[in-house]
Amino acid sequence: MDSQRKVSIFIATTLDGYIATKDESLDWLFEVEGEGDNGIEAFYETTDTVIMGKRTYDWLMAQELEEFPYKGRDCFVFSRSEHKDTRNVKFVSGDVSLFVRRLKQRKGKKIWLMGGGELIRAFLSEGLVDEIIVTIAPVILGSGIPLFPEGEYRLDLELIGTNTFGQFVELSYDVKK
Repeated sequence: MDSQRKVSIFIATTLDGYIATKDESLDWLFEVEGEGDNGIEAFYETTDTVIMGKRTYDWLMAQELEEFPYKGRDCFVFSRSEHKDTRNVKFVSGDVSLFVRRLKQRKGKKIWLMGGGELIRAFLSEGLVDEIIVTIAPVILGSGIPLFPEGEYRLDLELIGTNTFGQFVELSYDVKK
């Protein structure tokens, strides 16, 4: 039995597979009628670590939130350039695979890979993703930032569950290894 922690992608997308507009807007996401928190809290409770790319982090910081939303979690931001760590975030660069494999060896809950698309591509290319939970909004943008950017990877998935939250449909998959 594999006791390693799972790396989970938990993300919302449009029906045509975009996680944001070209100008990084998520307005479309908040215009859809959901139910409660659309399953975010239940997933969040299964995690103790959050990983995101620098563009996702910058977008988050531009939202003028009252407090950092992932307080109390280990939060890592991948960046190609150096940055000073903050009280809530550790910036990392270098070999994604080595970093994540070490992180998976530590005791703990799931590791949430929240985005963005370029970091998701790197994780997929390295075979680092164990679970994908995609919440689909009934919106078609026609263009934008794709959930799964073109890359050198292929994953075979097994559907393990579905949920609906108002107009949203959540699909949960295990990655076949």
